[in-house]
Amino acid sequence: MKVLVTGSNGQLGRDVVLLLENEGHSVLACDRDQMDITNQEQCNEVVSSFHPEVVIHCAAYTAVDAAQTDIDGAYKVNAVGTRNVTVVAERTGAKLIYISTDYVFDGNSENPYQEYDNTNPQSVYGKSKRAGELLVQSLSSKWFIVRTSWVYGLYGNNFVKTMLKLGQEKSKLQVVNDQKGSPTYTVDLGEFLLKLMRTEKYGIYHASNSGTCTWYEFTQAIFEEARELKGLSIQAQLEPCTTEQFPRPAPRPRNSVLDHLSIRTNGLSGLRPWREGLRDFIGFSSK
Repeated sequence: MKVLVTGSNGQLGRDVVLLLENEGHSVLACDRDQMDITNQEQCNEVVSSFHPEVVIHCAAYTAVDAAQTDIDGAYKVNAVGTRNVTVVAERTGAKLIYISTDYVFDGNSENPYQEYDNTNPQSVYGKSKRAGELLVQSLSSKWFIVRTSWVYGLYGNNFVKTMLKLGQEKSKLQVVNDQKGSPTYTVDLGEFLLKLMRTEKYGIYHASNSGTCTWYEFTQAIFEEARELKGLSIQAQLEPCTTEQFPRPAPRPRNSVLDHLSIRTNGLSGLRPWREGLRDFIGFSSK
């Protein structure tokens, strides 16, 4: 298939491109230099000339805290940019996969969030990503919205890399223990996107590695796997703390757990347990 990937230099985008190429697809990898999604004319030109069958839209403004003050910047990328990509994908007849986030929910539910639960984003980032969802739904006739959470991978900065670094440098580390979610490995998410794009089972999907943990429990697992798989000398003593002890400009959802209702009801295969993904990531990153 002919597949265009936006945000191809990002954490998820790079793995998606590699997975597509390994399967023998014809791929146009677009980062900001190849296609500025906020420039409608450029989007029209690039997408129309390649004429993809599928567009996987990974490009996004993801600086959650910066978005609180850079409101126009967040909406320009996540709303206007998404509209531009959606309009030209629709014109060329391409399926569109839009990557969204658990931040479209307020995080106050006691239960995992299902795809058709009411959204209630609390941060500018979450609101701008929800705006992108609405534009995709209203402007495309062949759309998939894939919400995910706690993403990490080989490329770019992420929580796992940060903890591995701090674990070797610090004597003590405090990590939030009252926010729960499902860590998601980019390779596992990318493989799901490749399966999804071959179908016509359009709609909203929640896709994260299975199982849940808090950030504190996630960090414990990172340290355990790093010691076992890489022999790293992790000296930091871990201490649980509350969200209030670690204030951030943007509010974080206390519950980011996503239920995979659409995956189950559409007969698709879910993502493996998060701990298995973490083991693969740490093992692979040590090669």
